[in-house]
Amino acid sequence: MANGKTGAAATIKTGGYESVFFSASDGLRLHAADYGRHNPATRARLPVVCLPGLTRNTRDFDDLARIVSTDAKAPRRVVSFDYRGRGQSGWDKDPSRYTIIVEAEDVLSGMAALGLEHAVFIGTSRGGLIMHVLAATRPGVMAAGVLNDIGPVIEGAGLAQIKAYLSRMPKPKSWADAAQILSEAHSRSFPALTETDWGDFARAVYVEKDGHLVADYDPNLLHGLKGIDLGTPLPTLWPQFEGLGRMPLMALRGEHSTLLSPDTLEEMKNRVPSLQTVTVAGHGHAPILHLSGIPEILKRFFASVDKQRRR
Repeated sequence: MANGKTGAAATIKTGGYESVFFSASDGLRLHAADYGRHNPATRARLPVVCLPGLTRNTRDFDDLARIVSTDAKAPRRVVSFDYRGRGQSGWDKDPSRYTIIVEAEDVLSGMAALGLEHAVFIGTSRGGLIMHVLAATRPGVMAAGVLNDIGPVIEGAGLAQIKAYLSRMPKPKSWADAAQILSEAHSRSFPALTETDWGDFARAVYVEKDGHLVADYDPNLLHGLKGIDLGTPLPTLWPQFEGLGRMPLMALRGEHSTLLSPDTLEEMKNRVPSLQTVTVAGHGHAPILHLSGIPEILKRFFASVDKQRRR
C-alpha cells in the first residue's frame, strides 16, 4: 500500500441513506451507502454489511437495505460497499489491483472509516469470495454471514457464462431497452422476475453518462477474467469456508444457478452441519435479495444470530 493510512469518511445525505466516501490505504476514493446510521433504534442490533458481485454495486442492495433498516420491530443499520472500479468508487489506474485480496482490504478500510467493528455480512458472488478471504485474515469482523449463490467451489461452466455475457454485453439505447436486454439474457434463469423487476434490475446495472447508458464499472475489470483458463479446474476454498463455519452461516442458492452446484451446497452442509441452506425458486445466479420472500428469511436469520449472542 502506498501510505498505510485510511482517510476519514465524508458523508452526503441522499434519499433514505447516506453516501459515504472514504480513502483506501492507497489513497483511492471509495464509496459506501449507509442506511439507518443515525436511528437510535438500530444501535441495539448488529449492523449488516453487504458486498456485491464482480461488476455490481451498492444499488443491488438498495431495496433490501431499506426493508431491513426501517423494519418496524427490529431495524438494523445496513452498509453496502462499491468496490474500486464500481459504482461511485474511483477507478484504479492499475487494473492488476482489481483483486479479491485488495477489495477485502478496502472493505476493512471502509469499516474502520464508518466505525463498524463487526457485523453480519452478506456476500453476493464475488462478495462471498471476499468473505472467504476475511475468514482467513480478519475473521473477527464477521459476527455471522450469508453467502448468496457462492461457495468454496466455483463451477467453470457458470464462470464461462458470466465471462461470455460480460464480453458481449450490448449497449442499451434507453432504460426500456436496457430492461429488455437483461430480460432476454437472463429470463430463463430468473422466471420469477416481472417486467417491473427487470426495469429495477436495469437501473442497478446501468448508469447514465454523457447522455448514454453504460454498465456501471471500469471495463478493465474484465482483464482478470480473460486470464482464467477454464479448461483446468478452478482453485477451491474449503479451508477458508470451514473458517466461515465457525460463526452462524447461511447459504442461498438460486434454483437455476450454474455457479454454485447442488453437489457443492450439499458438501458445504456436510462440512459445516450448522450451515442453514435455502434454495430460491425462480432465481439463477445470483438471487435478487429483495424478492421472493428473501428479506423475511434474512431477518429471521439475523434475529437468530442476535439470540445466540445474548446467551
